[in-house]
Amino acid sequence: MKRVLVLILTAVFFITVNCGLYFLITRRLKNNFSGAGQLKMIDVGSFLPFEPGSDLARTDSTLHFTSEDDLPVLDGAAALVPVYASVIDSCYPEGCVTYEGGSFDDNNYYGENFAEDSVMKYQNTIRGFNAVVDRSVDMFFTAHPSDDQLAYAQEHGAELEIIPIGLESFVFFVNRNNPVNGLTVDQIRAIYRNEITDWSEVGGPDRMINPVTRIQGSGSQTMMEKFMKGDMISSRNPLSIFGGSIGYSFRFYLSGLVKNDNVKMLAVNGVYPDAENIRNGSYPITADFYVVYRKDNPNPNVTILKDWLLSDEGQSLIEACGYVGLPDDGQI
Repeated sequence: MKRVLVLILTAVFFITVNCGLYFLITRRLKNNFSGAGQLKMIDVGSFLPFEPGSDLARTDSTLHFTSEDDLPVLDGAAALVPVYASVIDSCYPEGCVTYEGGSFDDNNYYGENFAEDSVMKYQNTIRGFNAVVDRSVDMFFTAHPSDDQLAYAQEHGAELEIIPIGLESFVFFVNRNNPVNGLTVDQIRAIYRNEITDWSEVGGPDRMINPVTRIQGSGSQTMMEKFMKGDMISSRNPLSIFGGSIGYSFRFYLSGLVKNDNVKMLAVNGVYPDAENIRNGSYPITADFYVVYRKDNPNPNVTILKDWLLSDEGQSLIEACGYVGLPDDGQI
């Protein structure tokens, strides 16, 4: 009888533990929409200049550098790889994009193995911006630099030109199974200030909100800090990982580059972030993106290329890449 009683008590113990785990964790994780915060890196290999199968914008250009010219070295944020790669493809001579080992290899820290003499680099936002300051890159394509990046330039005696060349929207996204399709600006800020912590408070299910953040110094994080006006969470409830995620990025990076079918962009203040709503100004979180270079850069082709980017031809290429060109009064 004692043996039977021990077996019964053991079975009851495990049943109790498993039921507790189910109600405390498994049930909370079921359909919790947490995949929204998981963005993969851009596939740089899909945007290599002069490759027939590249996903580049190929538009008419009257600017054609030759191999005899002092070719500006270009780098940029992940979201803007299609722009500066398309610029090289349209305006530069073949053979100027080179790789260590002779061919492209994505088995690297940022998915690139561009050679030292290549005019195309991909070091992403933090390293690429510093490369402009340090003169190893001539022009950097980016969202507006962060305060820390500008301080780095000042510390190194670098005066910068920061020229707007196009428009992009800053977007918020959730898992596609999340029934919430839109939020207001005030609701988003309240979420990222830990004032709204459950999806039920904004018309969703009874699930905690997991507000995902990005790495310090990245273009999206700099934009988010600006959007939050310096008042943003520094930590979050550890239990929020059992809830449904919300994340943020730039529109084209999300919809045109990573193409994650498991997430959806949210309308903000009732306006969806499509190209037309960015162009007409109705989407409320729209920002310029820029090309950055040192004012004392001696290469005359830097200014020539900047002027071309602001011309009708350059703006057409930016539109063909999936972004939105500047208003007419922003072009030369």
